[in-house]
Amino acid sequence: MNVEAWIWIVSIAAIALVIIGDLIVQVRKPHEPTFKESAIQYVVYFGLALMFTLLVTEVWGGRFGGEYLAGYITEWSLSVDNLFVFLIIFTKFKVPRHLQSEALLVGIVLALILRGIFIALGAAAIENFSWVFYLFGAFLLYTAVLLVWDTFKEEEEDKVPGGKIVALIKTRFRTVDEFHGTKLTVIQKGKRFITPLLLVMVAIGFTDLLFALDSIPAVYGLTSEPYIVFMANAFALLGLRQLFFLLSGLMERLKYLAVGLSVILGWIGVKLVIHALHKNELALINGGEPIKVIPEITTELSLGVIVSTLVLTTIISLIATSKETKSVNNTPAKKKRSKKS
Repeated sequence: MNVEAWIWIVSIAAIALVIIGDLIVQVRKPHEPTFKESAIQYVVYFGLALMFTLLVTEVWGGRFGGEYLAGYITEWSLSVDNLFVFLIIFTKFKVPRHLQSEALLVGIVLALILRGIFIALGAAAIENFSWVFYLFGAFLLYTAVLLVWDTFKEEEEDKVPGGKIVALIKTRFRTVDEFHGTKLTVIQKGKRFITPLLLVMVAIGFTDLLFALDSIPAVYGLTSEPYIVFMANAFALLGLRQLFFLLSGLMERLKYLAVGLSVILGWIGVKLVIHALHKNELALINGGEPIKVIPEITTELSLGVIVSTLVLTTIISLIATSKETKSVNNTPAKKKRSKKS
């Protein structure tokens, strides 16, 4: 796949213009998006993401179109999991609803910049060291196990995501506890202080960077093209803010989403290990010779597994939480007994 420099420039410029335009609107008129507003904007972003599949297919062929679509759906599913963490951040920092949209947008910008760096490093590593596929595959399998473990272990007190970096900032800079509209810093008694809004943005950006540690290897498990990896990440992140407000009331019902994501990451992890065996250059494995006993997993099969897993997980989650809700609603209220004097 030959992607010329001007295509990269145009693509990045288009994404930047969309984000800047959105940011200007949010700064001038901070507000909580309505369901209708979020739905319209998300449909536009989602439609553009799907149309990009057709563009990639037309320019570079069906193989790369399929790789992009599989990568985008994978990134989209992982970004939904991110929303749970964002909800925890907003709750812990007590962020007013009308400021959450701007905080999300700036956090997404930070995440996109940092992911761009990760993607470039990943591309360089893959091009020069084929054993990186073993590393990516093992990490995804490890992450898959952790997701299942976190889903079924006993509930613990929630820790603030990005709490360590926020604590570090608080020790190095002066901060205030009150929000001051959309201001990131304020001057009080001649001294400049950081507002909680800036801390929230840093927490979101840092947390999403940690999520990139598994999402980017996951996409590289579906394609080796940096341009496809970047665009899949970009389109998934562009609609993340609108998706948050659309699913804010539904997120608690996606009970087994993490289990579905663990299946997806585990599947891609196995795919990466098999690919690594086909490209094997490690002397410790088969004397440095490739192993091609197991056929490589196709992108089409991976796409089918990803979509069916997400659909099945969502249906099971909604059915399970629906039964729990009915059970709670049908529980007869205990009658209070009044003491007779």
